[in-house]
Amino acid sequence: MGRFSTMQTTARIRDRLPFLRRRARMVQAVRAFFEGRGYLEVETPYAVPVPGEEVHLRCFRTVLDHPDGTSEVRHLHTSPEFAMKRLVAATGQPLFQLARVWRNGERSATHMPEFTMLEWYRPGAALSSLMDETEHLLRSLLPPSLLYGEDDLDLSRPFERMTMQEAFARYVGVDLLSSAGDAARLACEAGVSLREGEDWEDLFFRLLLEKVEPYIGRERPTFLTHWPAEQAALAKRDPADPRVALRFELYAAGLELANAFEELTDPQEQRQRFEADRVRRMQITPEQDWPVDEAFLEALPDMPPTSGIALGFDRLVMLATGAPRLEEILWLS
Repeated sequence: MGRFSTMQTTARIRDRLPFLRRRARMVQAVRAFFEGRGYLEVETPYAVPVPGEEVHLRCFRTVLDHPDGTSEVRHLHTSPEFAMKRLVAATGQPLFQLARVWRNGERSATHMPEFTMLEWYRPGAALSSLMDETEHLLRSLLPPSLLYGEDDLDLSRPFERMTMQEAFARYVGVDLLSSAGDAARLACEAGVSLREGEDWEDLFFRLLLEKVEPYIGRERPTFLTHWPAEQAALAKRDPADPRVALRFELYAAGLELANAFEELTDPQEQRQRFEADRVRRMQITPEQDWPVDEAFLEALPDMPPTSGIALGFDRLVMLATGAPRLEEILWLS
């Protein structure tokens, strides 16, 4: 059985070689792109005391043993975000990283428990500037047009930019922001039944998943921008409309590729958001308990105005190769 399993693994790797060679060239191209724009490549720890503050992500847990016999809990990070922002605060430099990240319990055609995240942070950049840069990156890595599944994607045209308010008006037929916090009203206007225990945020994500995401980014990549402030996470609120956060996600050919913020640098507001997220996380997965990242909060006042983005590199390779499943562009899975 062991010999047969080894032969199967060898055959799978050989079958993947064209995809894997393309992946390797894309890694080289990413580094050339950012180095040509004055970015510094960094490496941050993977096993950390605080893996992130996302409510719905599950983390891998381990224990760090010290030579004196003491030990500390560590987690494999879900993103290098906190560490990279501390480096931006310390250096003021534009930074990028191709990082391995871990999210427990995730496995599907487009999800794996371990994968590669491309993150970069540019001081002085507004969200619109970061969208411009992201467009340039994708055009440097992908052909002007490509067929992925049934989608004929045109990257030669400017990427679509659509606010969340516009998307819900177009695809759901509702005034999203005016219903904020009122789940019953949003359900009524959307023509759906409110499920038991479903609050406004739950319904927002259900409608986004079922009625918006399937239709955007099909002919050309789409930036979905200006998310409701309830989903601000680590993003600033828009000074022109505090109902929304300066955040975008990027979609292409049915794949969610990236999530970006114009970064919040107010430590008091960020602490309040962390504490609110912690309450919700403990209700869902009480075993996922860790302290607030004080080092990150202490660094925030020194961080210049910055925009940052996390892009799923493996999904970008899927687009480039046409691979239908993420595991097909991984060396081992």
